[in-house]
Parts: sequence; C-alpha cells; structure tokens
Amino acid sequence: MAQGWRQYLEAGMQFGEMSRAQANKVVQQLVREGQVAEERAKSYVDELVDRSRRRTDDLTKLIQREIRKQLSALGLATKEDLARLERKLTTGAKKTSAKKSSAKKSGAKASSPKASGSGGT
Repeated sequence: MAQGWRQYLEAGMQFGEMSRAQANKVVQQLVREGQVAEERAKSYVDELVDRSRRRTDDLTKLIQREIRKQLSALGLATKEDLARLERKLTTGAKKTSAKKSSAKKSGAKASSPKASGSGGT
C-alpha cells in the first residue's frame, strides 16, 4: 500500500515540477514567438521554476495532510501513539519492578528471627 501512495505522490510531483531545462524550452519558444523579450528570458525561467517548486511543495503538503486525515479516520495508531504507549509501558514496568523489589526486601526482614522478636531463649 505504501508503494502505491509513493507512486501517486511521485506522479503528482512530476506533473507539477518543471525542470530548469523544461522551463528554458518554454521561455525560448516564447522568445521566438515574440511574447517574451530576450533580456527577460532568464527571469521568466527562474519564475517558472520557482512557481513549479512551490506548486509541488503545496501538492505534497496537501497529500500528506489528506493521508494523515484518512489514517486518523481509520483509527490507526501513529508512530507517536506507539512511542507514547511504549514509554508508558516502560515506566509502568520500572515502577512494578521497584515495588516488587521493595516488597521482597520488606518480607525478608519481617520473617527473620531478629525481626520477629523470637530470639529462641
């Protein structure tokens, strides 16, 4: 399933992301057609590439938000949920172990002859 989402994301990025070479081709075509002045071509290429990157970033964020929303609706545990549970279990195990250790020490003292007061005289 993760592979499917990854392919979907990559396809979206390829659709939205324009390389500098692609932007250059588009702008050179516009220069040939007289729609863009030669001296402005570089700034148009930069603008196209920047706009393309922003669009790709926006698409990526939108997809990630939607995935989180869908996973939340399914009630699946997140990494953070599991880490919190692990910390809670680890802390609980340490406390339980400390209580058992303390109880064993207290029990050993209470059952010794000195502690019970029966010196055997």
